Amino acid sequence: MPRGDKSSYTNKQKRKARHIEEGYTERGVSRDEAERRAWATVNKESGGGNKSGSGRGVPDTNVSARRGGRMGGRAAARRPAAARSRSAKKAAATRKRRAASR
Repeated sequence: MPRGDKSSYTNKQKRKARHIEEGYTERGVSRDEAERRAWATVNKESGGGNKSGSGRGVPDTNVSARRGGRMGGRAAARRPAAARSRSAKKAAATRKRRAASR
């Protein structure tokens, strides 16, 4: 069970934690562990509790939920070697051209 009072969290943060917790329990994680992980994720994404109200709190950036697709190279690995090489050469040419125009 997570420690601390959750009253300083916004409704959005509470909803997010509940949704994350449900995802963990569906994957077989115990209820207590799922709750602990959910609040840890909310804290990581938003920096802890935010008081509700206009202009208060900090917007979420680099959230864990969006980083998943950027971490792996599965899509690139499925492409043929010739296609990857062609893309790499094109990118190198673009970088070279942009560096020359500066």
